[in-house]
Amino acid sequence: MAKKIKKAVILLSGGLDSATTLAIAKNRGFKCIALTFNYGQRHSIELKAAKKVAKSIGAARHKIIDIDPSVFANSALTDKSIKVPLNRNINSSQIPVTYVPARNTIFLSYALAFAESIGVFDIFIGVNATDYSGYPDCRPQYIKAFEKMANLATAAAMQKKGRYKIHTPIIKMTKAKIIKTGTRLGVDYSLTHSCYSPDKNGRPCGRCDSCRLRLKGFTEAGLKDPLKYAKRPN
Repeated sequence: MAKKIKKAVILLSGGLDSATTLAIAKNRGFKCIALTFNYGQRHSIELKAAKKVAKSIGAARHKIIDIDPSVFANSALTDKSIKVPLNRNINSSQIPVTYVPARNTIFLSYALAFAESIGVFDIFIGVNATDYSGYPDCRPQYIKAFEKMANLATAAAMQKKGRYKIHTPIIKMTKAKIIKTGTRLGVDYSLTHSCYSPDKNGRPCGRCDSCRLRLKGFTEAGLKDPLKYAKRPN
């Protein structure tokens, strides 16, 4: 009798972390259904990156979901009147203005609803609590709380059809380890996009938190970032 292939819903932004997470899920034997969100982000170029990443890694299906941008007010990633911080102290404990209100909660809620509707109980998200910008919805305690909620809030869980698991395979990895892991799994990082404030040609700025963490990770991994930057930090 053929072994049943498990399916998983993967949140895929098109960035380095989510691409690696998709590769990990596929390597673990999951048939991957990728979800990407168009929420009015100023770095909407990541939508194109997500399509390329999903195809390259071999997602079985890729959906792009539109969310009304007005839901996410007062963030530098959705409001162009707010400047994206450049050359910020990435070790600061302050939550930066690039934090998008309840973004991961909303994204995971969509993923949960979609997963329940298709009978899937595994959800992967590429949150990281080691080399990150200080977002509260990237912490292990947040993921644990959401998973508990998922198993209280769904009919499938209450009817004991299965138990929801929120997988966070890179949550404790350094950016260097994430890159090394993805490289080993064949992730083509030239297809990814991480920058919060790309130039008009789509080139990453090299100075926002995301660019600097990415470049730091490649340096510590002993590898070269394949992306061409508008300006690399000294």
